Amino acid sequence: MFVRAKRSVGANGATYQYLQIVRSVREGRRVRQRVVGTLGRKDALLASGELDGLVKSLASFSDMLSVVEKAKAEGLHARSSRSWGPALVFERLWERQGVPEVLRGLAKGRRFQFDVERCVFAMALQRLMAPGSDLQASSWIRTVEVEGFSDLALHHFYRTASFLCGVRHELEERLFARDTDLFTRQLDVVFLDTTSTYVYRNSETPYRKWGYSRDRRGDLPQLVLCVVVDGNGWPIAWEILPGNTADKAAFREVVARLREKFSIRSVVVVADRGMISKDSVEFLTGHETAPFDYVLGCRLRQQKEVREDVLLQQGPLEAVSDNLAVRDVFVGDRRYVLCRNEIEARADAAARVALVEKLERTLKESGPKAMVSNRGFSRFLRIAKGSVSLDAQAVAADTRFDGVFVLTTNTNASAADVALRYKSLWRVERVFRETKSTIDMRPIFHHSDTNSIGHIVACFLALRLEVDLQRRLDEKKVDVPWPDLMLDLGQVHAVDVELHGERYRLRTDLVRHAHHAFSAAGVRPPPSAAHRGPVPPATVAPEAEM
Repeated sequence: MFVRAKRSVGANGATYQYLQIVRSVREGRRVRQRVVGTLGRKDALLASGELDGLVKSLASFSDMLSVVEKAKAEGLHARSSRSWGPALVFERLWERQGVPEVLRGLAKGRRFQFDVERCVFAMALQRLMAPGSDLQASSWIRTVEVEGFSDLALHHFYRTASFLCGVRHELEERLFARDTDLFTRQLDVVFLDTTSTYVYRNSETPYRKWGYSRDRRGDLPQLVLCVVVDGNGWPIAWEILPGNTADKAAFREVVARLREKFSIRSVVVVADRGMISKDSVEFLTGHETAPFDYVLGCRLRQQKEVREDVLLQQGPLEAVSDNLAVRDVFVGDRRYVLCRNEIEARADAAARVALVEKLERTLKESGPKAMVSNRGFSRFLRIAKGSVSLDAQAVAADTRFDGVFVLTTNTNASAADVALRYKSLWRVERVFRETKSTIDMRPIFHHSDTNSIGHIVACFLALRLEVDLQRRLDEKKVDVPWPDLMLDLGQVHAVDVELHGERYRLRTDLVRHAHHAFSAAGVRPPPSAAHRGPVPPATVAPEAEM
């Protein structure tokens, strides 16, 4: 229902407005308005004060309007509301990791006329809460309650990205030194892998290159990232390389940095199949002062020695778990560990049966020409004198790959330990999944390599915060999906109100999983209400300086 003013012309020719209460009703396909009642002439109701009385009388039956009227009568005004929960939790972890002290040390002597540490934290926090461009970040910081954010402007984000690019190696080394002391970690095994992230540009630079895109965005140039994590999944090193860098070259680059910059002397390097080559193994073991042990995945079909010597050797497998059995295989002085997963074996067998059925059907319906160019079919085909037929021997030989993966290692660990270490490579893969989804480096719109690299460094600082909180939640045996946790934390707001010339801050309730994050980070939630002093006189804020 609503109030409508209807015009009417009187006998004297004057025009009047009558107020009516009207309700809309549907009759078939049409909506008609029916008059519930006529209140009277508008000018008469206003002159007598009856209209005001009627409105107040109706408002008394509305709880919401009653609250508004009461707040107005009491002089209570809500001035602002900002997200508070994530900032409280992650700022505590930020401080415990010692990042502010490291950043201020690196910025010392530079002529920044703004707090660069606050800007770096803003960039990291934005990746966790609302990934977006620097332009979006300059507006987003007004929606969160963090000390120092109100002094930041867009150009500060650009300068900070450039700063992070210039100090990234020193920042990485100082944080590694602090982590070693703070968390008393013994670095005996590291996991490393590579990925790529594309940039929304159509030209190349020294770092921004077209290359093999894991994101299936070959239309855009990219940068290659290589991350090293320890046995607990903690990021300890990262390297940013040109987008056309191959996995093996990235591998050598990162291993060299582990030796030279971090002075790591004794460690087991665990890496996936894309990293292995004869040169890679020699690079790991041939160093005079810092040879590394390794556990590397092998390419089953591409490596002749693995395909013909390792897989064909017979012998019993040792059960490691319900879904994993292993066996040592030696070829000369080289040690391999053959691993078999029964669940994966059944899946591979079913996939091959489906593929062969499709091959036979296509061969019958479409003829040989449809088969030759199909890579998925080619390994099961026999081509001779222009004829194409199913190769039964190739199909039978393919069964030896079912559920199998092969590792090569120079360690003295048991076959079971080698296999379990390799399976732990999911920790670095999880880092990449988080980096590219939860934290999401994109969008990257920067024109320069300097700012693009600085942007990625901020993403990895955010990743340290996420891994830190997740590790603490795991220690408390709290299992909650990360998106749900961030959603619940984001609902904790700081609401500033004014009452009789005094300012107060109210905290909204902690909903669902938010209290787990506060507890894990060791943060006591602020009181639900706090006095913040008298309202200051209005002033004009000076423009932020460069």
